[in-house]
Amino acid sequence: MSAERPILNSTVTAFLLAILFSLPLSAETGGRLEALYAELKQAEPVEAQRIAKEIQLEQSKSGSAAMDLLLKRGRDAMEAGDLEQAIEHLTALTDHAPDFADGWHTRAIAYARVGLYGPALADIERALALNPHHFDAIASLGALLEEVGHEKLAHDAYTQVLAIHPYFEDVTTALERLDAEFGGSEI
Repeated sequence: MSAERPILNSTVTAFLLAILFSLPLSAETGGRLEALYAELKQAEPVEAQRIAKEIQLEQSKSGSAAMDLLLKRGRDAMEAGDLEQAIEHLTALTDHAPDFADGWHTRAIAYARVGLYGPALADIERALALNPHHFDAIASLGALLEEVGHEKLAHDAYTQVLAIHPYFEDVTTALERLDAEFGGSEI
């Protein structure tokens, strides 16, 4: 880990992981999403990918056309590399739709890309408080923890993702990388 990277406060990180791992997996409020998550756990690899995409589509719906437009604008700005504009759109989204987990998760990604790890971690915490099944947010948590040198905590987060989405390829790759880096031993 380079000296330039900000180090996350270990207490904050541990607190977030304690919250993450203590949330019941049945806390999801949407009946449709709950059914999709149950299907995802039991699905074969090809079917799991289809179900995961369906979950991601459902999670990206805020229930408001205006909020969905802010999410789209934020994602488009990130894709175009305009992270400042993305954060502005996504902040407007989280201000106006504070119960929309995908808005918080998307802004966390933008914050992480500009190196604002504290705000990114706070947004992931909020997203997971709203939707503890949000496997993309948990995967982002793992990536963020890995980025700042908390490999054991990253490994734990990635493992939690696979408990929800057993065939998440990027997470499987990340776990293989961590295991190889540490000789397959306990991290």
